[in-house]
Amino acid sequence: MTEGKDDRARALALYMIESGGTVRSAAAKFGISKSTVHKELVETLPHCSPALFRQVRELMERNKSERHIRGGMATRRKYLSREE
Repeated sequence: MTEGKDDRARALALYMIESGGTVRSAAAKFGISKSTVHKELVETLPHCSPALFRQVRELMERNKSERHIRGGMATRRKYLSREE
């Protein structure tokens, strides 16, 4: 069971790093919940691949600092589409 979790944690990290994606986009891509993605990245990945963990942690920090911008853009798109 651990080897499968390790492989999935690595796959999640590689997907996020290569695509610059978010936890939400990784969850959608892999068909699992955001909570599961976050848990595997934060709890499993540091033990099986510390180097990948450092990279994905940096990406997650950046995403967290930008989330208010993405939320504002989504709200803008929502109201612009209502006008059409």
